[in-house]
Amino acid sequence: MKETTISQAFSELTEPRNSASVRHPLINILTISICAIISGCDNFNAIEEYGKSKIKWFRKFLDLKNGIPSHDTFNDVLNRLNPVEFSTAFTRWVTEISNNKEGVIALDGKVMRRTLDKASGMSATHLVSAWSVENNFCLGQVKVSNKSNEITAIPILLELINIKGATVTTDAMGCQFKIGEQIVKHEANYLFGLKGNQGELFDDVKLYLDTQLKSQFNGQSHSVHRSINGDHGRIEQREVWVTNDTDWLVARHPRWRSLKSIAVICSTREVNGVTSYEQRYYISSHKDKDAEFIAGAIRTHWYVENKLHWQLDVSFNEDQNRLRSGFAAQNVALINKIALNLLKNEKTVKVGIKSKRLKAGWDNAYMMKVLTVGMSTV
Repeated sequence: MKETTISQAFSELTEPRNSASVRHPLINILTISICAIISGCDNFNAIEEYGKSKIKWFRKFLDLKNGIPSHDTFNDVLNRLNPVEFSTAFTRWVTEISNNKEGVIALDGKVMRRTLDKASGMSATHLVSAWSVENNFCLGQVKVSNKSNEITAIPILLELINIKGATVTTDAMGCQFKIGEQIVKHEANYLFGLKGNQGELFDDVKLYLDTQLKSQFNGQSHSVHRSINGDHGRIEQREVWVTNDTDWLVARHPRWRSLKSIAVICSTREVNGVTSYEQRYYISSHKDKDAEFIAGAIRTHWYVENKLHWQLDVSFNEDQNRLRSGFAAQNVALINKIALNLLKNEKTVKVGIKSKRLKAGWDNAYMMKVLTVGMSTV
């Protein structure tokens, strides 16, 4: 069998079926599924038909002595495959091909809305993902337990991925002192959005920064960064103010002993002649980063929405996924991320993700390039 990124990364996954009845190796099912999803397939029947149409090509690097599996087999395997083991292997793979830079890792959750099953009382599948801004790919995903929230999933995800040297960003949901301590323990730093869910901590930070803004931080050590952006009839001016004067704050909130700086963004936006103003507050474990760095980290946090979640919805139609049994929804969501990572990091063709998916479906040679991303030899 010819080696690909998929066979390198996932060949040691535990077979979820009774070994006596296995006619199609697990790596065949995963490889055909990933190729089919890369090419635009979005259900098990389509995956089977794709495999049949490409069987001559697949025979060049897969052992297909029993032909292409049926759609029921694809369904059965992806329902049974251990999603934790699958996700761990995925994270191990992306860690090996990533550049270990001191960049931003953005954490955010996404709900697969059509997986909600009211009849059986099952909630929609909710996943928290990690996005590496510098590497431009997803580092991992963890499912949020039913009747829980992202606070319980984030610590599990942080243990899976390599965050050493990075700045980990989250929205206000992830702003928890235990999560902050975990990040610092792994020799990384955090930048958390701060809102009213933190009660007195939020009140204290807001009062202090609002007071300092009135005097433009006169006599107070600080850093400020100003920027103006505009497109499509929108003009936005931002001022980011950062101060390391936090000893008083930690004294009032000793659980936040890792906190070293606080920041406020003052944003004025004009859209079609209508002006709005907003202030947002942040806390960080960084003690030596200026306002320009903090402003950049805040802006790039939203890449997890724009470059991951938006792409999954628009290019992979993920919000229409109606898989509601077993582990299928979770595993197919991970395959979507595998496909997206492979497509984003195949850089010989300068087109968008949708066009790359079409080309991969048409051109077997290009598909093999996609499948061997990160490998020194083909």
